[in-house]
Amino acid sequence: MNIVSLFSGAGGLDLGLKQAGHNIVWANDIDADAVATYKANVCHNIICADIAVIATNTIPDCDVVVGGFPCQGFSMANLKRNADDSRNTLYKYFLKIVSDKHPLYFIAENVKGILSLDNGKTIQRIIADFKTAGYDVEIHKVNMADYGVPQHRERVIIIGQRNDLSPSKHLKFPQPTHTKDSWVSIKTAIGDLPPAGDTSTDPNNTGSNYKVTIRNFTAHRATDPDKPSPTILARGNGKGGVCAIPHYNGLRRLTIRESAVIQTFPRDFIFIGKMGSCYRQIGNAVPVLFGKMLGEKLAEIEKQ
Repeated sequence: MNIVSLFSGAGGLDLGLKQAGHNIVWANDIDADAVATYKANVCHNIICADIAVIATNTIPDCDVVVGGFPCQGFSMANLKRNADDSRNTLYKYFLKIVSDKHPLYFIAENVKGILSLDNGKTIQRIIADFKTAGYDVEIHKVNMADYGVPQHRERVIIIGQRNDLSPSKHLKFPQPTHTKDSWVSIKTAIGDLPPAGDTSTDPNNTGSNYKVTIRNFTAHRATDPDKPSPTILARGNGKGGVCAIPHYNGLRRLTIRESAVIQTFPRDFIFIGKMGSCYRQIGNAVPVLFGKMLGEKLAEIEKQ
């Protein structure tokens, strides 16, 4: 299928869709480093521009619109989150493009905090808006560890299917492939990587020297080698320093490469930008593996 990608970031979701055989015909992001990373690894069909000023008639027609509209305002880690946060209205640009291009499907990804914001009124408004645009809407709360990603990462996936589609053309959401007893551990995922600082075989294998102090908060929790990684985080506004997860040895933070492997990026995927930017690109991404699973479900429709 032909896919338009909004808020593309470094391209985790898009790379997974591409691996499943789909075509990214147009993409955009406002972050120059993320766009450079995308061009170096995914494809060149991306522009660096503010979605607020992009005319929808300049965007190609497509079968699917995808995107993780910025989630920092919705995030449970944002202690000041509220319904009036300007970042929470960016989904309206996603909505406008879906309404104007009228693709067969749309797929949107966000943090689980979107479900509880303003006592659930925010997600209900989003659902109502897309229904008005002509789509049947499904909300799926998932833990990426249930899909083979070596990370405890709870996210909300919003699926839209144009309401004139026949049942045979409905997108079937991927079923979990793992249970708690078979989750992939962080040690299994990154245990064979070279030592931190060694970039001879794995690019971006450097990282933060920020001291590890174990506290029960965000990036300061202990990492258990025999469990999936804690959620790989991002500071969406690029401020406040690096937010890297402690390595399971307890002595240092994860490198950029280790974080990327946990997000199931290929080991030869190169991130462009300063250290903080690279960490942020990874933390904002959809795991590539899960993107591929969504792409495979889209491909099943094509085969019918």
